[in-house]
Amino acid sequence: MSEHKFPTEVIDLPSQGKVYPKDSPLSDGKIELKYMTAKEEDVLMSENLIKKGLVIDKLLDSLIVTKGVNQNNLIVGDKNAVLVAARILAYGPEYTVEVFNPNDNEQKIQHTFDLTKCEFKELKDGVDYSDNVFDFETPISKNKLKFRLLTGNEESLMTKELEKSKKYGYDTDITTRLRYTIIEVDGDNKQETITSFSQNILARDSVALRNYIQEISPDIDLTSEIEIGGETVSVSIPLTVEFFWPKSI
Repeated sequence: MSEHKFPTEVIDLPSQGKVYPKDSPLSDGKIELKYMTAKEEDVLMSENLIKKGLVIDKLLDSLIVTKGVNQNNLIVGDKNAVLVAARILAYGPEYTVEVFNPNDNEQKIQHTFDLTKCEFKELKDGVDYSDNVFDFETPISKNKLKFRLLTGNEESLMTKELEKSKKYGYDTDITTRLRYTIIEVDGDNKQETITSFSQNILARDSVALRNYIQEISPDIDLTSEIEIGGETVSVSIPLTVEFFWPKSI
């Protein structure tokens, strides 16, 4: 454990560090977090940060103590795992929240999830995760693509761009995400080529690519089997404001 003013814990990352450069502090697949203090609770209560949608990012930056690392450096799946770990360190693994039946929105219950039971997705066999560069051939058009898993920084830039587009009445979620994700098309890495391809890729190829990205992406599984209305259903654990501000605290 590093020498810090506050106690810390070293946690594992779903990616095992394989997607980061060899000289990155994250390449060993671990990150060090400090326990939350009243200072971080102030961050959570900042109306300015909440309005700007920056509260979770600022919180994680305050908790990460690994030198040379902030939440922007993490791929999204690793960031999700850090978020869950930070919550467990702050308030414990029990998370009580209202859950709706995915088969019947009229049914809802209060359920307490044990966050320590959220397991990492296994990395896909036969996939080279090094350097965060992946190959994919579209099934219909047979384009040879290279793509990357987005980091917190790229997700943030993409979100700002999407928000700006929506102000003008445009919804470009899929094409924008493809443009940020794809880094080469048939050996061509020029931005204009990638932009054009992202807008004109066949729908079946687009779905196949997005499914493959989801399949190989390291992450923490935030689904759970619970009983609602006499039936066992699979639900996504809702990350509400109570995730970091439990009513019972």
